[in-house]
Amino acid sequence: MKSQFAFLYKTSLFLVALVSLASCRDDFEPERSTGKLEFSRDTLYLDTVFSNIGSSTYTLKVFNRSDAFIRIPQVGLARGENSAYRLNIDGRAGKVFNEVEILPRDSIFIFIETTLDAQNNDQLIYTDQIVFDAEPYTQKVELVTLVQDAEFLFPGRNAQGIKETLQIGIDEAGEPILIEGFVLADDQLRFTNEKPYVIYGYAGIADGKTMIIEAGARLHFHDNSGIIVGNGGRIEANGSLSTDPETLENEIILEGDRLEPEYAAVPGQWGTVWFTPGSTGLLNYVTLKNSNLGILADGNTGNAEADIQLKNTQIYNSALVGLYAVTASIDAENLIVGNSGISNLWIRMGGSYSFTHSTFANYWNQSFRNTPAVQIDNFLETEDALLTSGLTKADFVNCIVYGNRSEELGLRSIEAIPFNFSFSNSLIRFDDRFGEFSALPNYDFTDTAKYQMIKRSEDPDFENTATNGYRIGLNSAARALGNATGAARVPRDISGTERNNNPDAGAYQATNLDN
Repeated sequence: MKSQFAFLYKTSLFLVALVSLASCRDDFEPERSTGKLEFSRDTLYLDTVFSNIGSSTYTLKVFNRSDAFIRIPQVGLARGENSAYRLNIDGRAGKVFNEVEILPRDSIFIFIETTLDAQNNDQLIYTDQIVFDAEPYTQKVELVTLVQDAEFLFPGRNAQGIKETLQIGIDEAGEPILIEGFVLADDQLRFTNEKPYVIYGYAGIADGKTMIIEAGARLHFHDNSGIIVGNGGRIEANGSLSTDPETLENEIILEGDRLEPEYAAVPGQWGTVWFTPGSTGLLNYVTLKNSNLGILADGNTGNAEADIQLKNTQIYNSALVGLYAVTASIDAENLIVGNSGISNLWIRMGGSYSFTHSTFANYWNQSFRNTPAVQIDNFLETEDALLTSGLTKADFVNCIVYGNRSEELGLRSIEAIPFNFSFSNSLIRFDDRFGEFSALPNYDFTDTAKYQMIKRSEDPDFENTATNGYRIGLNSAARALGNATGAARVPRDISGTERNNNPDAGAYQATNLDN
């Protein structure tokens, strides 16, 4: 018995020592997180929130894939206690949490809710972030909630959590070029004015399908989002003249999803509307603003009628180019393109174009611009080749081409490749102060085959170029400059004012700007 008790006594002492030793080991103390957390999603889209009614509860899973027991010094909402979101982490409710721990190869759940008063909130979209840790280990998950009834359209995910993509080409190695996007289903092809739409990624229009956008519709695009019209696809965006110049209730508006006042005129908030080769479209009373490329028109179907018709359409604040056309076929009337980082209109590798009573005005002041408002080329130079295609026509009738540079018209052509263009009854800013263009035949303003009834570098008397106000005053050099042929084709200006037999050039008839 004595020996047995002695054995038990020694064993107990060993266990006590072992436990004591274990409690002192560093690997049972949590290590500081180093910003390598993983999340079940990078952006959490909450359903539409109605006034004073709480949302459903949404779940975010946070993974610790490492073998270490980690602690996150702080997890919380970027807006802090002022946020309209509420969090619950492992049974604790609040908006900011300190010392959140996750076991090795384990995860935690974060539950998110919100309640918003739509009537007292002037934002269409309410956003915040769940912020994990501080710099240099900060990680964030975006939270997005619609304050009023609206519709989200965004790419789905496969079983591995990878977002849906669209193939837009093949690289030099023969690999597909992919962008984040999705193909619109048949029941997603009609956009009404009943509620706004918010689009994440590129919405694709398939072969044989038509996107219908009704008058008064509002489409909002997230960063790197837009519309791609596939080969055989079509857009019909048919707005109408509005009675209220403030709300533009009948006009179709495409813009970014940041609607705070400070974002009202910020370029580059979303991607583009891309017409790929073989696609067609009609845009009437449509405004596109604050994108990278307003419209990208790529390719020609060869139809007798223009592939893309732009009527009473306005494109503003494009970070790069307002209307970028590569071997395209476009017919435009009462078109306004204003303030672009490169050019308002850039035609490359020829094509076929007609612009009647259109205004191209570039007073970009957010960076240095050394490119003209309108640039026309019958070539496209890449790193490996010089690509050429004939310019069948580029006719400008009763137009204004103006801006804050001395020369706002650029014409570059490769000899022996067709380069047919003409300007008639138009106001163009082109000073040629140093005579560097005088010997170039494309700039021979006495050549009546190219230029008829042109005024150069006379004041258009725009209303307010800083805010894209391109109405012209009674002292405008464009007044009574237009011809009757253009007026007969487009009998009313973009504001609905009737034109006479001595119309003004540009998209607007002159008016008293003091009223």
